[in-house]
Amino acid sequence: MAQTTIANPQALDMRLTSSRLLAKNTIWNLFGSIGPMLTAVVCVPFIIRGLGSDRFGVLTLAWALIGYASLLDLGLGRALTKLVAEALGRGSPSDAGPLVWTALLLMLVLGLAGGLVLGAISPWLVKRALRIPAALQSESLAAFYLLAFSIPIVLVSAGLRGLLQALQCFGLINLVAIPIGILSFAAPLLVLQFSHHLAPVVALLVGLDLVACLAYLLLSVRAVPEFRRVAWHSPLVRPLLRFGGWMTVSNVISPLMFTMDRFLIGTLVSIAAVAYYATPHEVVTKLFIIPSALVSVLFPAFSTSSVQNLDRTVLLFVRAVKFVFLLLFPITVLVLAFGGRTLALWLGQDFAVHCEPVLRWLIVGVFINSLAQIPFALIQGMGRPDLTAKLHLLEFPCYLAALWFLTRAYGIEGAAIAWVLRIALDTCLLFFLSTRVLRGSGAAVRRLAAGALVALALFGLFTAPMALATKTALVCTVLIVFAVVAWRVALGSDERAIVLSYADSFRT
Repeated sequence: MAQTTIANPQALDMRLTSSRLLAKNTIWNLFGSIGPMLTAVVCVPFIIRGLGSDRFGVLTLAWALIGYASLLDLGLGRALTKLVAEALGRGSPSDAGPLVWTALLLMLVLGLAGGLVLGAISPWLVKRALRIPAALQSESLAAFYLLAFSIPIVLVSAGLRGLLQALQCFGLINLVAIPIGILSFAAPLLVLQFSHHLAPVVALLVGLDLVACLAYLLLSVRAVPEFRRVAWHSPLVRPLLRFGGWMTVSNVISPLMFTMDRFLIGTLVSIAAVAYYATPHEVVTKLFIIPSALVSVLFPAFSTSSVQNLDRTVLLFVRAVKFVFLLLFPITVLVLAFGGRTLALWLGQDFAVHCEPVLRWLIVGVFINSLAQIPFALIQGMGRPDLTAKLHLLEFPCYLAALWFLTRAYGIEGAAIAWVLRIALDTCLLFFLSTRVLRGSGAAVRRLAAGALVALALFGLFTAPMALATKTALVCTVLIVFAVVAWRVALGSDERAIVLSYADSFRT
């Protein structure tokens, strides 16, 4: 994004929330997720063979620590995106400079503190807590020290990405993130040609983080001229920490609710049952890249439009839910109808017999949760992260109780049912809250709810036992009718024009 974009605040609102820009940025995000994912599929087996299982285990911890280090920013990266987008929506881009520097300096301090803590406890982690073999402790300790050094870099990078996201510069973000993500899996293969030790591999990963941080810094300086002047503004600290603090509550609780089912299955059922549950879970939750790619674009768009143009916010909200619904409905139908047979071909009939009931519940849960991510982003974009945080705080003990009871009673299928019930309740409450924070969205939400109920009823058809030919005919009929209704009824004329324009651009 050029400097002239910041210099024309009157045109920013519509430009930063235009449907074409948001769609293009969503596609960029999809490429940003898929590229590293495919690279990992190809490279990880070779990395395992080159490092050995013990060293690779430590490397996976390194990847996890680099990923989870972003939690140490206390939500400041997301808060920065929100507040900069609001400033743009008000037509006050000059506020961006002090806001960005205040947030980045706070994140740098948090990163340094986190790095010092990790460095201090690294000997204990390596020698006692993680039970790393004695032969690997020296190189593992060096790797952990390198990771401690990388934490401030990771946090500052998150803040710079937050600024670029507020400006809807997702193309630029992904031009950096895609090659860095690919190299994070491919570059270790180059190191393995010269060394099989952990430290050089982790040093390379830290070096990639530093390159990404410098690239985001250069892009930010170019996009925001005010960013060139270092400025600390104390009154901004409180709103940043208040918004970021509530974000942190959700960021901590959500992953717990997403992964704790496996630990309870291992405790209450068996370790083998964890494999039967985790395999379909890992497969179907990859579909979250679709709503996630859209939500990261919508959050700053909601923040920008909500300042002065609530009608635009309603339009973006309804259109986003509609497109997620239309994209995931046919995928869900296909998985419900043929997922069990696909698992049998992939993993064998014996394994698939245990997985199929779980797969059916989980794919329905993924469909529902994908819809829920839109009101989740809306509520936070409207400046109410406290609502989503309080909702998670209320859900957590209820979900834990339901998960414990249903897993003990019905095994892994009970765990899947508990997960879907929690998601269904969460989705209903999020849509209800969205009608409260965004006036004028109630009628649209009721229409979307009616469509979702029809979809859930149709999903039930594909769980009934029937011959393959019969099920295939039913799937084809449902999808043809769905395509006609989606095109002629669900999509408006302007939305059909958007789809056609993108189809034409891909053909040319």
